[in-house]
Amino acid sequence: MTTALEPKFIIETAERLQKRIAERFPGSGLLKVAEAVVKAAHEADHKSSRIAKAHLPLRTAVWVLAAALLAGVTAVFFRVSAAPGFSSVADLLQGVDAAANIVLLLGAGILSFSKLEENLRRKKGLALVHELKALAHVVDMHQLTKDPESISGETSRTESSPKRTMTPFELGRYLDYSSELLSMIGKIAAIYGRRLQDPVVLEAIDGAEDLATGLSRKIWQKIAILSDRTRG
Repeated sequence: MTTALEPKFIIETAERLQKRIAERFPGSGLLKVAEAVVKAAHEADHKSSRIAKAHLPLRTAVWVLAAALLAGVTAVFFRVSAAPGFSSVADLLQGVDAAANIVLLLGAGILSFSKLEENLRRKKGLALVHELKALAHVVDMHQLTKDPESISGETSRTESSPKRTMTPFELGRYLDYSSELLSMIGKIAAIYGRRLQDPVVLEAIDGAEDLATGLSRKIWQKIAILSDRTRG
């Protein structure tokens, strides 16, 4: 049995959860969210792998500049050493100054291209994590009006109160499914973490997992209240 977080198992679990929701709540908004979670699970490994890959045009530019830097420095020293009467400190300093200018100019270009690749990878990684966070909030919005207090029938309704048509069992399953969807979102975020090692992106991934865990904890508080109500 593997101890690694395998994307295929997360996909299988997400698809099974979607089927369970479809069988219990066909045509519901929660089912649409489950479909979005399944899609995210399918795409997580591919998208994160694609982002983690080297950006070939930028890498090529870095290597070209590095080669130019080496060639430039070598040419300067050969020219200075081959010059007639190369024996004075002034000649040496002139060569060092020319080489330093080449290093500074091309070195800045190499650093800029390297930083650009890092920034592009970070921007795309953060965009993926932002999508997961948004999905977690959508799950939370769907369960927001599912109030276990209404099961007792003691609450007074207003004209704007949401319709309460679920039985206690159905409400419990709905809340449980919502919690499971949030857990799946946290697992998908962990898949991103396997590929994207940028510290800023990893911090955002931890934030997405914490968000999913926090929202799930609120749902389980509702489930506990519902359990007390139905027992009473």
